[in-house]
Amino acid sequence: MVTEEGFDRRIEPFRPELLAYCYRMLGSAHDAEDLVQDTYLRAWRAREQYDETRASVRTWLYRIATNACLTALEARGGRPLPSGLVAASDPLGPLVRGEHAAWLQPVPDSLLDAGDPAVAVIDRGSLRLAFASALQHLSARERGALILRDVLGFSAAETAAILGATVASVNSALQRARARLKTAGAGQTPVDEPAAADQRAWIERYLRAFERADVEGLKRLLTDDVIMEMPPMLNWFAGRDNYGLFMTWVFEAAGTDWLLREVTANGGQPGFAAYQRVGDGYRLHTLQIFTVRTTGISRNSVFQDTEVFETFGLPTALDAAGRTAPAG
Repeated sequence: MVTEEGFDRRIEPFRPELLAYCYRMLGSAHDAEDLVQDTYLRAWRAREQYDETRASVRTWLYRIATNACLTALEARGGRPLPSGLVAASDPLGPLVRGEHAAWLQPVPDSLLDAGDPAVAVIDRGSLRLAFASALQHLSARERGALILRDVLGFSAAETAAILGATVASVNSALQRARARLKTAGAGQTPVDEPAAADQRAWIERYLRAFERADVEGLKRLLTDDVIMEMPPMLNWFAGRDNYGLFMTWVFEAAGTDWLLREVTANGGQPGFAAYQRVGDGYRLHTLQIFTVRTTGISRNSVFQDTEVFETFGLPTALDAAGRTAPAG
């Protein structure tokens, strides 16, 4: 039995990996934070019932977190991205908002980099937006089985105990999940992802071209099959030329004076917050997260969501010098 003394010290190191787990399950950093907080509250209330001869503290916490996630998913369902939900759009067509859709959101690396050795156990590749998006098309229990077994390395018996299921049902769910991800071409670790320094070099060149409103320069940095999507809009499109057409429209409609702030998300994916010139300052416009291959930028996931902005701690306005300005 765990006594009250030292209980917090025993469970606190697992917070970063539990946050990563709940994010993979829910597709929202905001929801993941809430569920981890709920997990710790439930664990505290049940601390006197914990029997360390039956399960490790880590396994016990994952069971609590999994129950919380499964309950949440019964009400909320999955969070796809537009490219996994509707057909590609005309880059010059009208923007259409997905009024009732809950979209996959990125997670800032700052939430996971807590300066704790436990962070090292997080599989960064399994946080990538493409993999997180593919997970959203699995059932909740398929998602749980796959993450617990293939990402976190729990045994079939441990996974069954965490999910409150039989080993046979876990293995069946895992087979279905693996097959669906294979069909979707989504793996935990991208096989052609360059080193972090090379990714930064691609994005720095993209930033410079963006600041110059150099559409042809942007296009030269893209792969032939590049995808741009921009939740909460349903619109998405593929291909370098379509990307260029849309960016030409963006600069014509929103101007060519921008300030950009670099960010990293989802286990090292580079990106930036784009601030549009408005009056004598700049207003937060979008958060853009990139997927980079060895041959160039293959995806730009563009978010325009207040909840996402708040999760990343982005100021809503900057003054002419790029300093945080009062919102108004």
